[in-house]
Amino acid sequence: MDHFTTIIGQSPAIDSLIRSAKIAAATDVTILLKGETGTGKEVLANAIQKASVRADKKFITLNCAALPEGLIESELFGHKKGAFTGASNSSQGLFQAAHGGTLFLDEINSLPLTVQGKLLRFLDSGECLPVGETTAIKVDVRIIAATNTDLSQQIASGEFRSDLYYRLNVVPIELPTLAERSEDIEQLAKHFLTLFAANHDITPPSFSKSAIKALKAYHWPGNIRELRNLCERLCILLAGLVIEPSNLPNEVLGSKPPIKTTGFALPEKGLQLDNLEADLINQALARTNGNRSQSARLLGLSRDTLLYRMQKHGLRTH
Repeated sequence: MDHFTTIIGQSPAIDSLIRSAKIAAATDVTILLKGETGTGKEVLANAIQKASVRADKKFITLNCAALPEGLIESELFGHKKGAFTGASNSSQGLFQAAHGGTLFLDEINSLPLTVQGKLLRFLDSGECLPVGETTAIKVDVRIIAATNTDLSQQIASGEFRSDLYYRLNVVPIELPTLAERSEDIEQLAKHFLTLFAANHDITPPSFSKSAIKALKAYHWPGNIRELRNLCERLCILLAGLVIEPSNLPNEVLGSKPPIKTTGFALPEKGLQLDNLEADLINQALARTNGNRSQSARLLGLSRDTLLYRMQKHGLRTH
């Protein structure tokens, strides 16, 4: 049985993702899922669990950003009666509850530093220490973690332990954004319309070709989650009808992906790139009194590349 049919799409990016996930699922290795919010990390984690040898065991999810710092340690590791104010009874943590199965730690980037050390201990030894206890408990739990941020930046700023990152990052799997797999949008949209029509017991609408074209041109900052929510709205409001571009939100019709620049603004009327390049080389040569090595450094080029481009434009130093 293929447990990855919940991952909708046939783009090269998704094919590669599923191949990696299937290989990782067949082992008991720790996995770190990386990707923007809304790219489907929990769906993939669930598929990995179902394809693993732990499929008949518990799959427990914790969003590390959803709990206050003071509660997350107790939630994960449990606590002893009287360990802190309000601890009127001993409580089992998620590690013990997930024994034999899988614990999915979503938004691991939000895990407090005080708890990161205890998670590292578990990954190293398989032991968890409830709050207030002095004796650790041995548990058998597979960890799948997920992050929607660049953990290397958090490591640099002292917000995330590098040793924990290396223990989590045994098998990293990067989920593409929806914009990076635009060829899957039509299949995803049709899937969601069918799904929500069944859920609400209504006739599903359909997308016109021009509406699909508009969906593919949009950059989807909210990724699959944004598309899913839009499809549910359209399914309810336009049951049984054909969805045209006029039925789509303004942000889908009028938005363009943000353009990344280095500070240079392209003129509205455009420019002649060859002329601009020759002009910049001339300016660099003039500023350095014809010194080609210094000119190359000013332009961020190697000396050989500068000489090639000077020859290309017929430029000479005087």
